[in-house]
Amino acid sequence: IRPISTSPAPRRQKCDHWTACPANSYAYRLLSGGGRDKYAKICFEDELLIGEKTGSVARGINIAIVDYNSGPMMKFIQSAPSRSLLFMVTHDDGSARLKAGAKDAIEALGSKEIRNMKFRSSWVFLAAKGFELPSGIQREKINHSDNSRNRYAGWPAEIQIEGCIPKDLR
Repeated sequence: IRPISTSPAPRRQKCDHWTACPANSYAYRLLSGGGRDKYAKICFEDELLIGEKTGSVARGINIAIVDYNSGPMMKFIQSAPSRSLLFMVTHDDGSARLKAGAKDAIEALGSKEIRNMKFRSSWVFLAAKGFELPSGIQREKINHSDNSRNRYAGWPAEIQIEGCIPKDLR
């Protein structure tokens, strides 16, 4: 006889976190694409900003700026208002057509990996403009395509960073 579990099903958290974010903080999840059919996603406060379900994900670097509208990448990044959060994820390839000015703009936001990106690298990046993120928040992750280790034929596995950002940062 198997015991019957009487515990309730786990409560779903914002952006599918395993645990809830503390009060007065924002939940986020950045997930790079992987392979042909694993699309990149950006979730903020339980709203899917970029992803397959929104129809807004594309090859290259996908960027979401909270409370801001889009434009060409370099100008888009530079025009983000002060006190903005910028979320970036790659899908398929984000390096082949990436111009030097866009690399400069992303590097100015604190990226350590933008110049190391290779063909079909999986990459996620979180930046703040006009304020500092706490030192414990993971800001960037990269996984290069390597045919001896790729999860998908020609593509590395998707990667993600997630966490909680305090709402009252200055």
